[in-house]
Amino acid sequence: MKDFIKYVFATVTGIVVFTLIMGILFVISLVGLAASSASTVPVEKNSVFTLSLSGQVSERSGNDIMSELVGQVSEDLGLDDIIASIKKAKDNEDIKGIYLESGMFSIDTPASAHAIREALLDFKKSGKWIIAYGDSYTQSAYYICSVADKVYLNPQGMIDWHGLAANPYFIKDLLAKFGVKYQLCKVGKYKSAPEMMTADGMSEPNREQVTAYMTGIWNVMLKDVSASRKISVDSLNAYADRFVALANQPDLVKMKMVDKLIYTDEVKGEIKKLLKIDADDDIKQLSLSDMINVKGAKEKGEEIAVYYAYGDIVDSETGSLTQQEHCIVANTVCKDLEKLANDEDVKAVVLRVNSPGGSAYASEQIWHAVMNLKAKKPVVVSMGGYAASGGYYISCAANYIYSEPTTITGSIGIFGMFPDFSGLLTDKLGVKFDEVKTNKHAAFGTIARPFNEEEMALLDQYIGRGYELFRKRVADGRKLSVEAVEEIAQGRVWLGNDALGIKLVDAIGSLDDAVKKAAQLAKLSEYKTNNYPEPTDWFEQLLNQTNKSSYLDEQLRVTLGEYYEPFRYIKAINKQSAIQARLPYFLSIK
Repeated sequence: MKDFIKYVFATVTGIVVFTLIMGILFVISLVGLAASSASTVPVEKNSVFTLSLSGQVSERSGNDIMSELVGQVSEDLGLDDIIASIKKAKDNEDIKGIYLESGMFSIDTPASAHAIREALLDFKKSGKWIIAYGDSYTQSAYYICSVADKVYLNPQGMIDWHGLAANPYFIKDLLAKFGVKYQLCKVGKYKSAPEMMTADGMSEPNREQVTAYMTGIWNVMLKDVSASRKISVDSLNAYADRFVALANQPDLVKMKMVDKLIYTDEVKGEIKKLLKIDADDDIKQLSLSDMINVKGAKEKGEEIAVYYAYGDIVDSETGSLTQQEHCIVANTVCKDLEKLANDEDVKAVVLRVNSPGGSAYASEQIWHAVMNLKAKKPVVVSMGGYAASGGYYISCAANYIYSEPTTITGSIGIFGMFPDFSGLLTDKLGVKFDEVKTNKHAAFGTIARPFNEEEMALLDQYIGRGYELFRKRVADGRKLSVEAVEEIAQGRVWLGNDALGIKLVDAIGSLDDAVKKAAQLAKLSEYKTNNYPEPTDWFEQLLNQTNKSSYLDEQLRVTLGEYYEPFRYIKAINKQSAIQARLPYFLSIK
C-alpha cells in the first residue's frame, strides 16, 4: 500500500512538474512571438525584396497566433501588406529590385491582382528592376508577373493562359430531394442572387450582365499584358484559344510570353548579375514578412484614417456565414465610425470597401453612420474587388468614390428569400400540423406551410419599399434623379470602368489615390495615415480562442476550394437576415 501511494504521488508530482515546464516554455514562446512581431527588420545594402506569389490573397491577412505557435505556415496573404511592402521597397535606397516567384497562387478578385500590378508599375518608376520566375504560372500570377523586366520559366513549366470562365451552379433540385424549397421576393430583373436556390440555370438578364463584366475584366487583362510584353491583343487572345498551358515550352519564348527558360538554381545567377555581385556571394533577401516589419518613410502631418470594411455585411456577429470569415458587422462598424467622427485628430476618412453585400437592414445602418461621419469630415471611398449591392449601399453617401477598373459594383436591388421546410417535415418526415389562430395573419411565417398568395403580396410590398429606399439613398448620394438611378439599377452589376460613365463612381484609382483626394478635401498639405480597425493583438487572440470550428472551417476551405463559398452560405443561411442586398451567386472567375 505504501509503495502504491508512493508511485501515485510520484506520478502526480511528475505531471505537475511537466505542466509547469510546458507552461514556462509556452510563456517564453509567447514573449518571443510578441517581441519578434514588434521588432524592426534592418535592410542591408544591395538587398532584394522576394515576393512569393504563393497562397491566397485577401483584403487583409489574418494573423493567427495559434497557427504560429503550433508551427503552421499561413497561406493567407494580405493585399494591404503586399501593396505597402512594394511601396517601402520603392522608397528604400538599399533595395535594388524585386524578385517575383510564382507558385500555387490564387487571389480573391481580379481587382486585387490589378492593384498589385499597378503597385509594381509604380515601383518601376524608381528605375529599379523586377524579374519573375515560376515553375508554373497561374493566370492571375502571370498577369501580375508580366509587368517584370524579365519573365523566366522552368524548362518543364507552364503558363496557364486561357481566358475567363464562370460556372455558377444551382441547387434547387438538390433541395427538392429533401423537401425544401425557397419562396422569393425581389426587385430588379438583374437581381440574380437567389437563382442558385430557385432556378435551374442563369436568367437571360443575369447572363447578359455576367458576360458584360467578365468581358470587361478580360479586356483590361489583355490590354495590360499587351503593353508590358509587347504582344498584340489579338495574339494574346489567340494564345488563350490555343490553351498555351499545354504548349511546348520553347514556343512560349517564341510567343514572347517568357524571355528565357531556366532552372530554379540559375535564377540566382541572373539576380547576381543585376546586383553586380560575384557568383560566390550571397543574395541579401527580404521576404514579405520581413518587409512588413521594415521601417517605412516617416510620415508627418494630420491624420487620415483608412477604415477597412470587407466581407459580407451582417447585422451582428451571429449573422456571419462562418465564424472564421471576416464580416462587416453593422453594430461594430457603426460604433467605429462614430469614434472616428468624434476623434478630433482624424481630419478625413477613407472607407476601403470590398464587399458583395449582405443584410439590407445592416447596410442602411452603416449608411446612416457614414452620413453622420460625412457631416463632420470628408469621407472618400476606395472600392476593392467588390462594392456591390449592400457594398454599394454603404459607399454611395461618400464625398468621392474611387474604383479599380475591374471592381464589380452597382447591383442596386433587394431580395427576400424564405425557406419552406413544410415538404421536408410533412412529406419526408411525416409530421402533421393543425392550426388555431385569433387573427387573420397570426400564423404568418409558420413552418407548417408555405406563404399564401396574400402573404406573398405583403412581402412584395415590404421588399419594394426597401428597394425604393436604396434607390433614394443612391440618388441623394450621387446627386442624380431617382429616374436616372432606376435606369442603371434593377440589380444590374457594373464593372468599375463602366460605372464611371454612369456616375456610380467619380474616378478610377487606387487606395493611394483615395487618400490623396481625402487630403485635398480636408485641405491638408501634410498628412499621415492610420489603418482601422487595428489588428487583434496576440494576447486578445489567445483570450478569444473559444471558437472550436475555426480549424475545421479552414480545412474545409482547403478541401472544397471554389465550392467552399456556396457551402458556407448554405450552412449558415438560417443565421442571415432574410432581406438581402447581395451580388448574384458566388462566382468563381477563373
